[in-house]
Amino acid sequence: MSLKARVTVMLKDGVLDPQGAAIRHALGSLGFGGIDGVRQGKVIELDLTATDPAAAEAEVKRMCEALLANTVIERYRVEMI
Repeated sequence: MSLKARVTVMLKDGVLDPQGAAIRHALGSLGFGGIDGVRQGKVIELDLTATDPAAAEAEVKRMCEALLANTVIERYRVEMI
């Protein structure tokens, strides 16, 4: 059985996001208004070979804690798709 997981990693609230600020500034320079803030992050999709979706999700969460997210400054969300 093949499963797919999507992990979304974003900086925690209160952590400076210089890339987000640069994107906001660039959008303003291009004439896009009404943007008060931008937060940027990353999306990681994993193709998994697993038979138990709950166990696969738990394993992906362990991957996030070990490597995929810096849990000191980032939060993550796991979606099984």
